[in-house]
Amino acid sequence: MTITNFPAIRACRPAWNKGRVVGQKRPLMPKHVRAIRVRLEIAENHRDLALFNLAIDSKLRGCVLVKLNVADLYASGQVKERASIIQNKTQRPVRFEITEGTHKSILRWMEEPLMIGSEHLWPGRFHERLHISTRQYARLVRERVKSIGLDPTSFGTHSIRRTKVAHIYRKTGNLRAVQLLLGHTKKDSTVRYLGVELEDALAISEAVEI
Repeated sequence: MTITNFPAIRACRPAWNKGRVVGQKRPLMPKHVRAIRVRLEIAENHRDLALFNLAIDSKLRGCVLVKLNVADLYASGQVKERASIIQNKTQRPVRFEITEGTHKSILRWMEEPLMIGSEHLWPGRFHERLHISTRQYARLVRERVKSIGLDPTSFGTHSIRRTKVAHIYRKTGNLRAVQLLLGHTKKDSTVRYLGVELEDALAISEAVEI
């Protein structure tokens, strides 16, 4: 008697992106940034305020931001006005400014007991974790976005990275400046990252009435 071997029947796994908004995440608007800052100030959440402010200023990827050391930004009892960090992805340095508000929030965070003797700027709360993880940072971003009434599925850590440069491009149209601030080696990467061509096309279309 011939026995027919049928393929094993496996349960279908749900798609990883089911129910999620995929694709490029939107940058925050200036009013969103202000709203998040106000909530963190009222809550006296000094770590998250310093982290949020520095993320906006630095335009760093989350994987680099969470690993920052105190010495990267702090020297001789003062927060630096500008810093230079080597990017994990490109192994090239990228420079960024530290604005007055960020300067103050970092100084305030440095006064916290958790920071005494800490090498890392964002130390983990457990001994086996030297600093906060990228997953924890992503969760913090979702919480802050949700706290001001925005859909957390439409924003992510790259929303924070893109926020300041998107605003700079809208105000100046200087793509080269944005490329340098993001640390991109090719201008095409910056164009894709900002969605510049689409934004420009929509702006032109909106200005034309028929």
